[in-house]
Amino acid sequence: MCTLTLAWQCFEEAPLIVAANRDELLARPSEPPALREWGRQVVAPQDREAAGTWIGYNDAGVLVAITNRWTPDAVQGERSRGLLVRDALGEATADDAMRLVERELDERTYEGFNLLVADTASALLAEYDGNRRISTLDPGVHVIVNVGADGHYDIPSKRQEDGQEQAENADRLRSTLRPEPGESGTGWLDRAATTIADHDYGVCIHRDQFGTRSSSLLYFGEETRYRYADGPPCETAFEPAEIPF
Repeated sequence: MCTLTLAWQCFEEAPLIVAANRDELLARPSEPPALREWGRQVVAPQDREAAGTWIGYNDAGVLVAITNRWTPDAVQGERSRGLLVRDALGEATADDAMRLVERELDERTYEGFNLLVADTASALLAEYDGNRRISTLDPGVHVIVNVGADGHYDIPSKRQEDGQEQAENADRLRSTLRPEPGESGTGWLDRAATTIADHDYGVCIHRDQFGTRSSSLLYFGEETRYRYADGPPCETAFEPAEIPF
């Protein structure tokens, strides 16, 4: 599981704001955000096992982030999904990044995913379960989880109970994070950070061998700000991860 929340074109001072939890096996090694040379300069954490990432942004202001997608049938992947994120971060615009994703899916398969690409001009979502669906996101608050996004869910019958719970959690999260009258972008991000750490919303996970491993807060305004919790946000402080290009 993973959860992506974003406010796109909701706040004039910051057209793109993201709060995201990464859920993963506790034993899978990773590195915190750092400056990477991946086709162009990128700030991103890194999965040490497959060398990809689950979230990052580049020096052109393009954000790319991914969640797993639960599928009715197993989809055999030829390549790590994190490497697809890494490739997309080499592009100059969100539109170019999505075109790269589409070309890649013409050539080979991946395990199921939901992949977000966004900049201040465009926000697009690729949903892939062996077939792909590309959608353009409207201005507003969006919540992406393993079973879908924004009230449009495909819940596999073999995971009906867990999938329904996840969909309900996502809907409550999205409702709670609607911008409030007079709210600023920084105020919304602080509220989002608190909400994705709140166990009542079911998106901060603690299990024996699996759970929320980290959390990212990204703010794209006159300057880009990145705060990162290298652990579950309910018990780990967010620290600045603002690495100049």
